[in-house]
Amino acid sequence: MNIRKTLYLGFGWFCVGLGGLGIIMPILPTTPFVLVAVWAFSKSSPELAEKIRNHPRFGPLVRDWQDHGVIPPLAKLLAVSMMSVMAIYLFLYSGVPQWVAFVATLIMVSVAIYILLRPSRKPKA
Repeated sequence: MNIRKTLYLGFGWFCVGLGGLGIIMPILPTTPFVLVAVWAFSKSSPELAEKIRNHPRFGPLVRDWQDHGVIPPLAKLLAVSMMSVMAIYLFLYSGVPQWVAFVATLIMVSVAIYILLRPSRKPKA
């Protein structure tokens, strides 16, 4: 195996680990790490990528995203809600400089817009 494949494989497993932590730590998102892991595995070990794509829990979400760019409505609601809570926290309780809170909030608003503009359901065949 060449060095590039080894790095992708290691990065994929790192993302699987972070996704696993996200299952038990509510502040850490699971799905984005699983999506990145599938991407990394597709570059290093297509068998592992397919194993995640066929997983009973994560498989449908991963396939919907990869095949159609779909983000389910509940995932959209959770993502935008969490970003809103974090933006409020940054401004009111974090003690970071206001410009940092503003830049972070601007990034979160941009990501929220992207999320909300994604389709919520697969196109009808």
